[in-house]
Amino acid sequence: MNIIILGAGISGVALAHFLQEKKNIKKITLLEKDSKPGGLLRSYNVKGIAYDIGPHIIFSKHKEILDKNIKILDHNVHKIRRSNKIIYKNRYVKYPFENELSKLPMEDRQYCLNSFIKNPFEKFKYANMQQFFLSLFGEGITRTYLEPYNRKIWKFDPAFMDTQMVERIPKPPKQDIINSAKGIKTEGYKHQLYFHYPKKNGIQALFDSYLNTLNKNINDLETKQKITKVFIKNKKILVKTKDELKSCDTLFSTIPLNEFCNIYDNTPKEILDCAQGLKYNSIIIAVVNVKKNIAGNNFAFMVPDKNIIFHRLSKLDFLGKNYSIKGTTSFLVEITFREGDLISKTSNKNLIRKIYDGLKKIKFVKKFNDINFFQIKKFKYAYVIYDLDHRKNVDKIIRYFKKKNIHFAGRLGSWEYLNSDQVIFQAEEIIKNLNK
Repeated sequence: MNIIILGAGISGVALAHFLQEKKNIKKITLLEKDSKPGGLLRSYNVKGIAYDIGPHIIFSKHKEILDKNIKILDHNVHKIRRSNKIIYKNRYVKYPFENELSKLPMEDRQYCLNSFIKNPFEKFKYANMQQFFLSLFGEGITRTYLEPYNRKIWKFDPAFMDTQMVERIPKPPKQDIINSAKGIKTEGYKHQLYFHYPKKNGIQALFDSYLNTLNKNINDLETKQKITKVFIKNKKILVKTKDELKSCDTLFSTIPLNEFCNIYDNTPKEILDCAQGLKYNSIIIAVVNVKKNIAGNNFAFMVPDKNIIFHRLSKLDFLGKNYSIKGTTSFLVEITFREGDLISKTSNKNLIRKIYDGLKKIKFVKKFNDINFFQIKKFKYAYVIYDLDHRKNVDKIIRYFKKKNIHFAGRLGSWEYLNSDQVIFQAEEIIKNLNK
């Protein structure tokens, strides 16, 4: 069999990694539109500090994938105890929010506690994300943190998002919430207490490790290959780039699902309508280095305040000495946006000013000169949005193309909110099921 994989991010490379073990594979061709492979699992460098497109970590509920990721990194990996905080009214509240209600002002603490214990919504069947939060956590925890934070990150009303993202969140026992309000500590999601991360070179070290496993006798990686058309002729799948026409028996696509529907020849209108209905957020990533060692021994800071432009900060120094400059602190700043909104039209000069305003409000800096340097990058595709039509649209598209021996994988390819470990697991499962 000849295989073509569209996109050479971690999903495309993982598919090739598992495919090359099969005896009936003649050739695997990976076509990547950028000059370098990597997708969302790539790292950049500023002043010697590697940083990612968002705070990637190495963690998985799939033990075999976690073990594989650690093994493939060889000695370039270490284990870190997680410490994440929510900044609420300039107070550090341990993540998840409901586990340290004692840190809230008394009025907010009582609001969260009382509305959880006497929750009029818990008996109703929830149908969207907003109702899910109200049903499980009550009005107080929902209004003070869950609702504003999710509005901020998704740039979408939670009442029009489904529950796929949140249904795995367990309902906390009442006694735990009572203890939380009293100041009796609990660790919350204990299975998330530790994660792994490369000692150097950022998360791209994980991607590069998978890339290096590919057998060059079978795999052919071609960069700068923008796909212009995909069609079927004489039972062969044909892929057209600006330079040539390639054919294969089976096609895997990890490029954005909406874009694939547009380049496929004669896609039916009903499928194009589904593709047009797929929603996503773009993201701005900024590395901001400031004077002094600040923010304690913590990693991620969630910021629900709607008047601050960023929704999350990550202290890169927390990841190890290779991600730190002595006497300073480096933050990875995340800002979601959508093409055409006010943030998308904001210049880098004004972005750094708004980031500074936010840092000043949470008391991480006092004056603009406290910023030593910064770097800003923008990425079109970041988060898949689970709106109320997501499942219907995605399933209809995938069913249509499956009949044509075209398969989809990855966060954007399958249009699912998957972390890198889930993408690798998904790739392995796809190959197993394909054989069956």
